[in-house]
Amino acid sequence: MNIYVLLKRTFDTEEKIEIENGEIIDDGAEFIINPYDEYAVEEAIQIRDEHGGEVSVVTVGDEEAEKQLRTALAMGADQAYLIEDEDIENGDEYSTQELLKAFFAEKEYDLILGGNVAVDGGSGQIGPRLADQLDIVHVTSAVDITLEGNEAKVERDVEGDQEIISVSLPALITAQQGLNEPRYPSLPGIMKAKKKPLETLDLDDLDVDEEDAEGKTKTVERFLPPEKQAGRILEGEVEGQVQELVRLLKTDAKVL
Repeated sequence: MNIYVLLKRTFDTEEKIEIENGEIIDDGAEFIINPYDEYAVEEAIQIRDEHGGEVSVVTVGDEEAEKQLRTALAMGADQAYLIEDEDIENGDEYSTQELLKAFFAEKEYDLILGGNVAVDGGSGQIGPRLADQLDIVHVTSAVDITLEGNEAKVERDVEGDQEIISVSLPALITAQQGLNEPRYPSLPGIMKAKKKPLETLDLDDLDVDEEDAEGKTKTVERFLPPEKQAGRILEGEVEGQVQELVRLLKTDAKVL
C-alpha cells in the first residue's frame, strides 16, 4: 500500500507571534510539524505496520522544511519529498494545490493523509482542493480510520457528534485531534532518519510554470488582535446585575 502524508512546517504553538510593518517576524522562532499533520503521520505509520506498504511524507516550502521532514522520518516514515516553492512570489493555497497536483500526477497512491487544518492559516483547504484536482474522494476531520480491503471506513467529527462514512480507495482523508496519539521520535529513529531518502524537487522537476502556480489571493494587511481588557464583575442583586448586563451589551459592547 502506497501511503502519502501531506505535511506543513508551522510556528510552534507556544511561540509569540510578532508583526512588524505588516510582516511576520520569524527570526529565532521555533518551527514544528503542524500538529494536525502529526496525527496523519502517526496514522499512516500504524496503517503501514498493519497492512504493509510504504509511507512517504511530502511538503511544499523552502529548504528549512527539511528539518520537519526528517522528524517525520524519525517517527517512522520511509521517505520524504520537499517541493520548493521559492520561485513563486505570491504563493497561497492555490499554489500549493497546483504543485501537489503535479507531484501526484507521477505517483501511484492508495491513500493520502493530511491534517484537517494548519495552525497558522487555519483554512483547511489543501486536502479538499487536492482531492478535487486528483478526482478522488475525500473525508475530513477523521477521528478513526479502518481499512477493509479496498475500502476505508472513516469516523469523522461533526461538531461534537460522529458520522461514519465508507469510501473506496484511493482516497484522501484529513486528520482531526483524537485520531491517535503521535509518537515521539526515538534516538534510533533519529539516527535512521539521517540515512532515509529525502528528495528535493523544484518547479522545473514538476514541469510547472511560475505563472500557472501564482497565488489567487493577496494579503492586504496583517495585524494582531487587540489585547483583552480586564473583565468586570457585576455586583448587587441578580435582577440588578441582569439589567446592568443588558445595558452594557447595548451601550458599550453594542452587540444587542
